[in-house]
Amino acid sequence: MPTPPPPDFASLSLAEIARLAAEHRLPPVESWNPEHCGPSDMRIARDGTWFHQGSPIGRAAMVKLFSTILRREPDGSFVLVTPVEKLDIEVEDAPFQAVELKVEGEGERMRLAFRLNTDDLVTAGPEHQLRFEEGPRPYLHVRRGLEALVARSVYYELAQIALSNGSEPPGVWSNGAFFALEPQA
Repeated sequence: MPTPPPPDFASLSLAEIARLAAEHRLPPVESWNPEHCGPSDMRIARDGTWFHQGSPIGRAAMVKLFSTILRREPDGSFVLVTPVEKLDIEVEDAPFQAVELKVEGEGERMRLAFRLNTDDLVTAGPEHQLRFEEGPRPYLHVRRGLEALVARSVYYELAQIALSNGSEPPGVWSNGAFFALEPQA
């Protein structure tokens, strides 16, 4: 049976986005500790494209499935993990990309929601921090040490908000947290 298409992000309210994000159940990968089985022959490119044995994975449903069993290890490496196996996966930058932004409210009451390339929905705030590195390279914390690189077009939207709201240093608010667009030390 085909997977239904994700809802239209632009038509959702932030309350609906928060509800959908809360309903999204993920496997308890942090509690699975199988023996390491070797490489997966998979790679996530800087642009968020997933590859297997050098070829792009063309089925979005497969990428979404694999993304649910992705885990970051304490040493910073990435693995795909199930209750019975753990396989290395190469990640060139961040495993996800934030490809779309939805904004509600103004100033300190602003909320920023992001749609990822896997159709996951994340609202920035104290538990889902935005950070900015030189480049500029903005990142959004997704879950358990996994981050999304914010797409350039989305970064430009954030920069426009930051420059128009008069904050010093320039930055954005979301869910009561302030995120300066300055690179972190």
